[in-house]
Amino acid sequence: MTVPAPLYLDDDLLVVDKPAGLLAVPGRGADKADCLSARVQAAWPGALVVHRLDMATSGLMVFARHAQAQRRLGHAFATRAVDKRYVAVVEGVPQAAPVDAAGWSAIDLPLAADWPRRPLQKVDDVHGKPSTTRWRLLAQVDGGRAARLELAPLTGRTHQLRVHLQAIGHPILGDALYAGAAAQTRAPRLLLHAAALALVQPMRGTPLRFDSAVPF
Repeated sequence: MTVPAPLYLDDDLLVVDKPAGLLAVPGRGADKADCLSARVQAAWPGALVVHRLDMATSGLMVFARHAQAQRRLGHAFATRAVDKRYVAVVEGVPQAAPVDAAGWSAIDLPLAADWPRRPLQKVDDVHGKPSTTRWRLLAQVDGGRAARLELAPLTGRTHQLRVHLQAIGHPILGDALYAGAAAQTRAPRLLLHAAALALVQPMRGTPLRFDSAVPF
C-alpha cells in the first residue's frame, strides 16, 4: 500500500494527490477496501474525509485531522467557500458563448441520478438539482480535434463535470461512463484532474492555495 506524500500538513488538515484509478473512500466489498482514505488514515490515524473525487479522477484531496476541522472544512465546501479548479481534455472544441471578461462560460443544467443505470447521472429538467459548471478554453489540441479546458464547478453534484461536458457535446476523453467509444479510446484514462484548491485554514482563518501539476 503506497501512502502518498502530503503536499501540505498541519495540525488541522492535510492535502494529498489522489492518483487516477484509486477509490477516494471504500466501496462495497473487500475488493474495494483499498482507497485513498484508508491509506491516509494508516499514516495519519484519525484523519477524516472532507470531500471526494471520482475513482477515475486524479488530483487534490483535503482531509481533516480532527472533528472540528472536518465540520468547518465540510461547511466551506458546502457553502461554496472553496475555489476548486480542474483541467480536462474534451472531444472537439466547445464554442465559448456567452463569455465574461475573464473568458469564462457556464453550463447550467440540473442533474439527477439515472436510477435504472446507477451509478450514472443525467440531466433532468424536472427532478434534477441545480448544477453549474464554469469553463474556459486553455488550448486546442490534437489539431483542433480536442480542447484543454479549465473547469470551475460552482456546485458539487456527482459526476457533474463529466455529465455537463457530455451534455454539451464535448465528453471528456477516456470517460468510460459518459463518452462514446471513439472518445473513450483516445485516452488511456479519464483526462480530468483536480488541479487547484483555494480555501481558508479552518482553525486559524489564513488563506491557503494548493496546486497540482496536470499529469496529462
